Amino acid sequence: MTLRTMASAGQDRSDRALFESEVLPHADRLFRLALWLERDRAEAEDLVQDTVAEALQSFHRFERGTNCRAWLISIMRHLQSKRWRARGRVRLVSEDEVDLAGTLTFEAPAPEHVTDDDMLRALEQLPDVFQEVLLLADVEELSYREIAAALTVPIGTVMSRLSRARQMMRQQLTGRVNPSR
Repeated sequence: MTLRTMASAGQDRSDRALFESEVLPHADRLFRLALWLERDRAEAEDLVQDTVAEALQSFHRFERGTNCRAWLISIMRHLQSKRWRARGRVRLVSEDEVDLAGTLTFEAPAPEHVTDDDMLRALEQLPDVFQEVLLLADVEELSYREIAAALTVPIGTVMSRLSRARQMMRQQLTGRVNPSR
């Protein structure tokens, strides 16, 4: 008879006592972990309560003599993961936690008033390997895989060259084009 069926039929006292003796001594540590995971007292309390409830329902699968705390933590991590996915959110980061040194710098978009001649001159300034990838991607509209096959280079190389080519084009066009035209 599983613990789940015992719960609905009035639970045997010895099984209930066994559950309490195995699980409840870990409640304080579970709460500290939940508080660290959730960063909110009410959410942590809910997570511990859900963990203990899930442990009670699954106690028939617990092997006596094994590490109960590890078993409870794995239940907690699973529940926390499910809860975060259900919320569809990520943890908010405070301004103190943000490291702006590793962020990307702003790149100005290409100017709006670019002529065909401006584009061709900027394209001619690019090294051949960058011209080739840019033309195949943006003019011929080939996929990364098709470009990689055509040039016999890895897809990562195609992506890198295309990114660099677009960056160089943008720099040349913003330096060359007069926005007042």
